[in-house]
Amino acid sequence: MLHWIDSPAALQAHLPDRPARVGLDTEFVRERTYWPQLALVQMAVDTQILLVDPLAPGMAQALSPLLTDPDVLKVMHSASEDLVAFQHTCGVLPRPLFDTQIAAALAGTGAGLGYQKLVQSVTGTVLHKGETRSDWLRRPLSEAQLTYAADDVRHLFALHDHLQAELERLGRQDWLAQDGERLLASVERSDAGERWPHLAMRSAQFLPADAQLRLLRLLRWREAQARRSDRPRSWILDNELAANLARTPPADRAALQALLDTTPKAPRKLGDALWQALNTLLEDEHAAPLARAGADPDKAALKRLQDAVARHSAALGLPDGVLASRRHLEQLLQEDPRATEPAWPAALDGWRRPLLEPLLRPLLASPPISG
Repeated sequence: MLHWIDSPAALQAHLPDRPARVGLDTEFVRERTYWPQLALVQMAVDTQILLVDPLAPGMAQALSPLLTDPDVLKVMHSASEDLVAFQHTCGVLPRPLFDTQIAAALAGTGAGLGYQKLVQSVTGTVLHKGETRSDWLRRPLSEAQLTYAADDVRHLFALHDHLQAELERLGRQDWLAQDGERLLASVERSDAGERWPHLAMRSAQFLPADAQLRLLRLLRWREAQARRSDRPRSWILDNELAANLARTPPADRAALQALLDTTPKAPRKLGDALWQALNTLLEDEHAAPLARAGADPDKAALKRLQDAVARHSAALGLPDGVLASRRHLEQLLQEDPRATEPAWPAALDGWRRPLLEPLLRPLLASPPISG
């Protein structure tokens, strides 16, 4: 049964007791803002589907106790962006979490499966996605929107039952719990902002050290400005202009303004703040790691690691990329001259480490194969 919930009192009336589990999904809008605007919360509870209006006064506060109740399992699919929306709007994250996309990967069903494909695989039901680009902030929502939204949680319990049984059979429940906590922790860290945002820009690899530090200052400033104004980062300062300013800084404030005035979509009204950000040293920039120019890993060494991981993944019945992604294997090959052995990436800790470390450490220590 479907219910539209537009007040905290209505939510409480449909949740007189805490259920053992709830299915959760959200609809949000983010095209013109930095923060996702939570527009709808879909909730499956027993045989009910509640479509909760987070725009209603007091609704965010009313949702928080349920989201944080440790005795209520939150079943979601591919939850990362929904978690950001909950964190910003409600100030909390849903715990404990059972992410059916992660569970499907660990159960060997498939990596990165979309909700539609997983529902069809498990239940045989074909879902239609006609309202993906709807305006979810409008009121009232159309019947088509309501049906689409309800379908996004209607099958979560069936997925949970099936995948939980598979994980129990394989003895991998703890793997899912660890990966769920890792996902939640990553959202918590991202809320504080990335410390070294220049490392994520490919163009930073081709900048000298002093320019990389200028780029770091600009990106830190952009992040703070985007958050304060609730505007997308690219609306504040796009990557290309940031890299150009870092590579060839203007001689003075007037030269900066002249450049901004002739550059499309440049932040012309923010010239003073931009100049200050470009020329003000950060307290911790002396500790900033540098993006490595041409930091392509040894292809033969990477291939040895990938082949070993692929064989082990096949033996475990895990899809490619679940045990270790290419990016994480590349991190293992990035040498730190101060270290006696390669650092172990945090993403490969937990249940992955005892499986991978005995397999990969000898390969990391092996000399290249000649000929």
